[in-house]
Amino acid sequence: MTGWFLFYLYIGLMAYFLFFSERYGREIDSGEYRYNLEFLKEIKRFITYRKVVGFESFVINIVGNLVAFAPFGFMLPLLSKKYRKFFYITFLSLELSFFVELAQLLFKVGIFDVDDIFLNTIGGILGFLFYRICSFIFSKGTSKKRKSRKGD
Repeated sequence: MTGWFLFYLYIGLMAYFLFFSERYGREIDSGEYRYNLEFLKEIKRFITYRKVVGFESFVINIVGNLVAFAPFGFMLPLLSKKYRKFFYITFLSLELSFFVELAQLLFKVGIFDVDDIFLNTIGGILGFLFYRICSFIFSKGTSKKRKSRKGD
């Protein structure tokens, strides 16, 4: 129960930063639809012009999109066994990211960006891989404890 509460808290915080926060591209109210449909265009731009756009913008746009979805990929497998498959988490990360970007486009909040969908999905995958590593380490530790108890 606490895990699901923390998960919903994470989703709520993410929604706040994606739709309501005055930072991260939401302070510009042009009243127009803003979008990027060219794959890797913004990623290349932020890498190429990282010194011009500044370190903070680079980190927020590249690293931030990865980190924002990592808890999604990490927490879901912890909460339910049905979310412990790589392709399932990949699809759910892609799906959630797509709907977030679509909502940003429809409500003219932020920018619909295919690069964000890509980075968010990779972030979900990284979170899942971190879950798998932690799960492997934890299972090794508990199996060693069981073996040592049997030997007593």
